[in-house]
Amino acid sequence: MNVHDLIILNFEEVRRRSVKAWKAIPQQMLNWKPDEDAFTCAEMIRHLLEGEFLYYQILIGGGSKALTDLSNPFESKEFTTVDDELTFAQPYREEFLKYIKSISINDLENIKIDRSDVGYVRTLGDMLLRIAYHESVHTGQLLDYMRTMGIDRPKIWD
Repeated sequence: MNVHDLIILNFEEVRRRSVKAWKAIPQQMLNWKPDEDAFTCAEMIRHLLEGEFLYYQILIGGGSKALTDLSNPFESKEFTTVDDELTFAQPYREEFLKYIKSISINDLENIKIDRSDVGYVRTLGDMLLRIAYHESVHTGQLLDYMRTMGIDRPKIWD
């Protein structure tokens, strides 16, 4: 297994487990949130799918400035169902994973992604791990939401 395979495996495993959690939330509970300042379940799912698209733009553009004047396809789309969101996001995810496969080992260590607008500059390899971690953390939050709502949580640790 090479570096690309490991990075892709990590992204696929994170997403597989996220989807198990997302699909376990009853449709009528997707607008639930624990307090007024929190994301709803639907907003959290959208945040992750849209976030992956935006992170990809940051990576290919070398930093946060790539988001300036970006046409974001998620902004005009209303959330309906988890399956619809996944279908909508799939072409963007495939493009992102294809990009990962094209990265050289050298690039992982030597390309710097400038996010100084939010307080950091990191290597491309570091950023890829951060993107997957971001989804993992928010999926954990959704599992906590589900516990608070009193609904069954899927076993994602298989």
